[in-house]
Order: sequence, then C-alpha cells, then structure tokens
Amino acid sequence: MNSSVAFYKGDFVPYENAKLHITTHALHYGTSVFEGIRGNWNEKENTLFVFRMKEHFDRLLEGCKMLMMNIPYNSDQLCNITLELLEKNKFKEDVYIRPLAYKSAEVVANLKLQDLESDFALVAVPFGLYIDSTRAINCCTSSWRRIEDTMIPTRSKIGGHYVNSILAKTEATLSGFDEAIFLTESGYVSEGAGENLFLIKDKTIFIPPVSDNNLSGITRDSVIKLIKNELNLDIVERQIRRSEIYLADELFLTGTAAHVTAVGSLDSRPIGSGKVGPITKSIQILYFDCVTGDFKKYINWCTPTNKNL
Repeated sequence: MNSSVAFYKGDFVPYENAKLHITTHALHYGTSVFEGIRGNWNEKENTLFVFRMKEHFDRLLEGCKMLMMNIPYNSDQLCNITLELLEKNKFKEDVYIRPLAYKSAEVVANLKLQDLESDFALVAVPFGLYIDSTRAINCCTSSWRRIEDTMIPTRSKIGGHYVNSILAKTEATLSGFDEAIFLTESGYVSEGAGENLFLIKDKTIFIPPVSDNNLSGITRDSVIKLIKNELNLDIVERQIRRSEIYLADELFLTGTAAHVTAVGSLDSRPIGSGKVGPITKSIQILYFDCVTGDFKKYINWCTPTNKNL
C-alpha cells in the first residue's frame, strides 16, 4: 500500500499535506541531512523489522551538528516517532524510511548556516530492490571524481553533496551499466555512487579506508562484523587502486538500499567468474537473515514494529 501518513512540522499529517514552501533554504542550497533506513517484512512473524534504527538516527544527529541544525529530538525520540509512523501506515511489506532534517527558513540569497531555523520530517514508502541483488551487476568507473571531505563532509548524508552521486549514477545508467564506482582525486577507489565497496582476493577482504571519502556506512559496519564473527575471514582496510578491481576474485557493494550486491564486471572486464561469488553469496545469506530478524544472534540490530515480540 502507499503511505497515508507523514511526520511533518512536529505532527502526523496526511501524506499529501507534507509540503514545503518554494523559498525553503534547503531546497535552494541542499542544506539538509537525511538517512535511509530499511524496514524488512517478515511474513512468518507478521511484522516489520527496522534495521539498526538508532545507529541511523545517531548519524543523522551528527550530520545536524555539522550543518548547525538544532532539531528538538534525540535519537530515542526519533526511533519512537518512526515506529508510530509505521504503525499508522500499517505496512505489510518492505519499506524505505526517509528521515530528513533541513534548514526550514523561508529565505533566499542567504549563504550561511547560523541564525536559520531547522525542522525534521519523516516518511516511509514501500520499497523493493534498489539494485537487483539476485545477480552480479555491471559497473563502470565514473568520470566524475568523489568529492573530498575538505569540500563537503563525506561522513554525513548531506543533501547537497548527493548531486555528486546522481551525476555518476546517471552517467553509468545512460551508458548501459547498473552502477558507477568513484575514484578519489588521487586515483584510489572510494565507493559506489550510493554504496560502500568490498574487494575479495585470495580469501582476504579489502575495503577502502573512510579517509578516501566514503560514507561511514552502517551496512558496511554490519557486514564487517558478520565477516569477522561468522566467516572468520581477514579484513584489511587500505587504499585500493582501480586496476586491483579488474584482478579481484569477487567484488560486492553494500548499502541500506542496495543490501549486499555482487559486482560481475567493471568497465566491461569480468571480475572473477562474472557471477555472484561463493564468499559474496555467504555474506548475502547472513545479511538477509539478520535484517529480517531470522538470525536471532543479531536480533539486537532489529526493532520489531510488533510490540509483542
């Protein structure tokens, strides 16, 4: 079903009434911070499990601090608002939850952050696969470089800097690829257009450091923990050259929207077999069991919307 209720200006309102004025500062200048949170439907237990919700809101509030936004909620209150929103919408399917903190001042020609009021809004919508994670996707190296942290902080999901990702994703899809891979200005691998990156070679997993301008991904962190705890494989965080990807055994991307998605080729060069590799497949199974609440060892990562669970 479609959303019927949103949270806007401190209250639950009909979805169609959550509207901004044309002069809203965030609309003109990208002065917003957002999160993407998954609610995963578990048919057996007849409930949505919201994955690592508090961690997402903790990161949102860090981004608010970066943009000098004061919203009147802490992360626990934001979690409660989210659960109430989901209950009001009565979802029985996978959903994507979008919290948005933004400079709500209705003003133009104002290039500063201080002395501008802020607000918070929240919506949830039915959401299936962002990328087809059932197959190995095809990627290209973007001609657009990943923005530097000294330009716009890359550790937060700041609305304005996602134009960088949109340009890369658009270039990739118009050229017939599924996704783009960013390089830093120095030529090291950073991340996908909207995902973190994991490279597998000789049963060792390599990940770019956050200092190479990639997001401190919550899915990334979850997958790192699963690899260490359940697969007992080594993870090495270091800079990665583009050419290393061509010679990798496996490559996969992680993100709230993308889940765990195998990459079968980069720049029309096959990676390994060109299909979903065995280690990637193992990680996919572990991850999906976690986000749907089926892997009880990690149930603390999930918040059920059914209060009886």
